[in-house]
Amino acid sequence: MNYPDSVHFLYALGNEIKTAKLGLERIHAVLAALGNPQDRLSIVHVAGTNGKGSTCAMIESGFCAAGLRTGLYTSPHLAEPTERIRIGGLPVSAERFAVAFNRVHAVVEELLARETIDLHTTYFETVTAMAFLIFAEEAVDRVVLEVGLGGRLDATNVVRPLLAVITPIDFDHESYLGRGIESIAAEKAGILKPGVPAVFALERPEAASVLDRRAAELGIPVTRAAESPIQNLSLDPRGSRFELCGVTPLSIRCPLAGEHQVENAVTAALALLACGVDRRSIETGIAAALWPGRLEQVRERPAIILDGAHNPAAARALAAYIARFYADAPLRLIFGIMRDKAAAEIAGILFPLASQVIVTAPRQSRALAPESLRAVADHPNLKVAPTLEEALRWIEDARPDDVVFITGSLFLVAEARTLLAKDT
Repeated sequence: MNYPDSVHFLYALGNEIKTAKLGLERIHAVLAALGNPQDRLSIVHVAGTNGKGSTCAMIESGFCAAGLRTGLYTSPHLAEPTERIRIGGLPVSAERFAVAFNRVHAVVEELLARETIDLHTTYFETVTAMAFLIFAEEAVDRVVLEVGLGGRLDATNVVRPLLAVITPIDFDHESYLGRGIESIAAEKAGILKPGVPAVFALERPEAASVLDRRAAELGIPVTRAAESPIQNLSLDPRGSRFELCGVTPLSIRCPLAGEHQVENAVTAALALLACGVDRRSIETGIAAALWPGRLEQVRERPAIILDGAHNPAAARALAAYIARFYADAPLRLIFGIMRDKAAAEIAGILFPLASQVIVTAPRQSRALAPESLRAVADHPNLKVAPTLEEALRWIEDARPDDVVFITGSLFLVAEARTLLAKDT
């Protein structure tokens, strides 16, 4: 299959979350048939609820600054599936993606014919196997590997990494991971392994106790962000500067906006230190990190800012950012989200901050209908736009000092990036 055909096949396998089949039997069988490429890789494995992607991007950028050839595996993508598999910071080519897909798909079909596996690998399992294959073929020095869902039964959890990293844990995907923070944390702690050191971000007490207990059971050394104070913190709308205290003091410039990114930068810096990266490379790498679609300003006067605030914790982080930097600005909000998300709770956090709210939906089958959003969220100046294109027309009368946030689903953010790029 060529690239369009491979992408079409992957999408036909069904939504990654909705059709997830948690368990490691299929991925183990497929990787064994491929020669276990994951065993030839030096990996930093990253789980958590929020900040995984940003933290991965900063860790990978630090490795690049140290002169290492890197592989980065993240999800979801914004525009193209090729974004999920990066070499040296750049997405793999469409041709390389298709070649890897064909190799994995052929192995899966053979295993199905022999009844070695019960079902075709899911979208996420397939691309995970593709990533391991490409990284091994490229002989990268370091791989930064983001967990897709949970940790314990996630398809990425077939590796023995050099380091495990767990970013802040909060509520998300409760139907898969459990209704309490403790059960969610236990799933994330499933990536911890004997003999593999770990780095823990600053966590809620109930999550921290679960992680600490599991680390103690395994007897592994842990570096905790809670024990690494920062000082001289300076925040601006485009990022932050601070000094990270410790055995190796660091002066960090984080180019990712939002106070929550300070904690992600701390976690990334501690992970890089744990991997033996030198101070200068850590500082240079984090300062050069890119992670689009998260508090990304794409227009000025009026300012248009994109942010994938798709769960309550991410919405609270966005609300804190707005309160800090745009509390007095005339603020408009374009919002769309998936049906399986806590739409009413997220709307309750964000809608009161805006003078106008436009509810819409990305072009996705799982999107919550805008009319349903109107039913669960109250706002005195709320409009319904069936599509994002129409929502953007509603803000054509925005004044230069207005601020427009487009937020909710990353699918909506990705669509907005594409539409707004066409207008420039």
